[in-house]
Amino acid sequence: MLRLMKITEEELVRRCNQKDARAQKLLYDTYHSRLLGICLRYGKSKAEAEDILQMGMVRIFKYMSTFSGNGSFEGWMKRIMVNVAIDNFRKNTKHYYHEDITEVKGVPAQEDDATGNIAVKDILASVQQLPPGYRIVFNLYAIEGFSHNEIAEKLGISVNTSKTQLLKARRNLMKKLTDMNQLPTKAYAQNEG
Repeated sequence: MLRLMKITEEELVRRCNQKDARAQKLLYDTYHSRLLGICLRYGKSKAEAEDILQMGMVRIFKYMSTFSGNGSFEGWMKRIMVNVAIDNFRKNTKHYYHEDITEVKGVPAQEDDATGNIAVKDILASVQQLPPGYRIVFNLYAIEGFSHNEIAEKLGISVNTSKTQLLKARRNLMKKLTDMNQLPTKAYAQNEG
């Protein structure tokens, strides 16, 4: 859309910083679907994802003047969306249960590729159905590339809790994806220690 209007990203940022409503609408329209995709990974529903998007857009417009121009503007906006999703999670943390990895008994015996015939929308829907703690740790680790130490610091949880949440998220997703693919359920080895 930026090309159709013959405006560069740099010019769009400059005009948004000047509080140009048309430029702000163009920015929103241009990046809405990509940023919503990020929010959908973190939100438990489309409505929550849209709330995260709106809060993120407010933050983008508020702090746009801090964008230095170094690196990708889209990447800068995506990082803001992830941070807003984390803030949203932290506000609701009291509603989530965290379990330490020392309490986990079963360990997957093997990792099968159950995603072969499953559409991206089905995988996204499965991620959205994860319990909130599992979902945010899975996204931060598997999608955003954060380490367990970084996740623990960002969410105010222990490293072991981060690892546990990821392990349980993966198990949960594998079960859902296996069921979707109608493959035999994987066997889990029981670890008594």
